[in-house]
Amino acid sequence: MKPIISINHLSKIYHSGFQALYDVNLEIVSGEILALLGPNGAGKTSLISTICGIISPSMGNVMVNGYDIVNDYRDSRKIIGLVPQELTLGAFDTVWETVNFSRGLFGKPPNTDYLEQLLKDLSLWDKKTNELRTLSGGMKRRVLIAKALSHEPKVLFLDEPTAGVDVELRKDMWNIVRCLRASGVTIILTTHYIEEAEEIADRIGVINHGKLLLVEEKQSLMQKLGKKQLIIDLQQARNFIPTSLANYQLELAETGKQLIYTYDSYCEGKDIINLLQAIHDTKQLVIKDMKTRQSSLEDIFIDLVKQEAP
Repeated sequence: MKPIISINHLSKIYHSGFQALYDVNLEIVSGEILALLGPNGAGKTSLISTICGIISPSMGNVMVNGYDIVNDYRDSRKIIGLVPQELTLGAFDTVWETVNFSRGLFGKPPNTDYLEQLLKDLSLWDKKTNELRTLSGGMKRRVLIAKALSHEPKVLFLDEPTAGVDVELRKDMWNIVRCLRASGVTIILTTHYIEEAEEIADRIGVINHGKLLLVEEKQSLMQKLGKKQLIIDLQQARNFIPTSLANYQLELAETGKQLIYTYDSYCEGKDIINLLQAIHDTKQLVIKDMKTRQSSLEDIFIDLVKQEAP
């Protein structure tokens, strides 16, 4: 499938000499949800701002639906909707005035039916005549999304869309994102909430110190980099692991009452069977209980960022 966004050898160096992006290469296909994860200062907002034409690239190029973001700025920008991290809204305009004006800025003809349905989908229709200063933070966040979608973009960027909102509203936002994807909109979001990416993204990208460390399908990433652990509860605490079990690279918990066996997601069941048989053969250990534990996307993210730390 032809990518709707194609980023080639993109770098950004500010006048101060600070390099925010290092040789970023990425292709995003139409209709997918890509989550960009990274700590503060990792380069997430710089990447989004460059694609959206807010800041100029120092090197490389970006194509959006076949348009170059520098040479074909107006054409590429019409395809993009952006929900910024900050609540950048006026005070005395109404919700309807704000969204209608935003549509006009992109040269779109009036479409009352579309805007009405958009506000209804975002639970804003009953607030359409309210001045923005009267809205809660969560409602203002919804207005930002309505503004970004007012001109019917094919690509939507969400920069920390649920920062500072409550759990219930975050779940509502996830549902909105799913509906947008179902309608064919390509969505790129940045987030600090790992469970948000785990919940809704098709692919995960991890960025740190301006470098795109990886981009993988979510399930593939968790299978490739995730770890599984077999936790074996012992009847009696031990001070050491019998030498006959050395080949299994077991860990002994601080309490001495648990053996921890770490294996990858592709480990065959016979390895665990052999381990349990070996434990039985020691005649020294009695198993009380067993359970398994699998690393989460958050564990994988933390490990990747640690590995990349300077």
